[in-house]
Amino acid sequence: MAEPCSGSEAVVKAENAALEMYRFAALMLGSETEAVRLVEDTVAAVEVDPCADPCVAKGMVRDRVLQGALEILHRQDPASFADVPAPAAASECLEDDAGQLSGPELSALVEGAGRRTLRDWLDRLSGAQRAVFVQRAVLGQDNAATANAINRLARPAIWTADAVSRLFRQALCSLASSLVHSAPAAQA
Repeated sequence: MAEPCSGSEAVVKAENAALEMYRFAALMLGSETEAVRLVEDTVAAVEVDPCADPCVAKGMVRDRVLQGALEILHRQDPASFADVPAPAAASECLEDDAGQLSGPELSALVEGAGRRTLRDWLDRLSGAQRAVFVQRAVLGQDNAATANAINRLARPAIWTADAVSRLFRQALCSLASSLVHSAPAAQA
């Protein structure tokens, strides 16, 4: 028999999920106003039993916020999704997707003092680059899931796990370079 659901527990879980989706949407879209609107519209449209498994509800809201954010990015910058990155020459700065930034380092950038630097860097990316980076680094999606999410809107559906991997490595190189250049010169 399932344990009874506490109303206040369900509300707290829902609020935490909404806050997490807002942070994701704001990074994905580069606009806090659009992020709030997207999350509010998504949460209002999703019918969820407050006593059901909160992971199911969170996953459903997350998928819909992701889809909504990708739709907005596609409308704003359709050309960036039309071509996948070509394989780079042998001089790639990173050998694999792990990159020089660890998960905790990326988390610190997303939620900590480096948030402004990260947002400034994200603002310089194309829609596709931003979509790949945020899905991989913030949501923790793998290359295949990221390609599938983008391909729901890309016509033709040309994104592959390998293309996402290449674009993510390029983004990590760019971010690492940006962080090095933004570090105060006085740290010598």
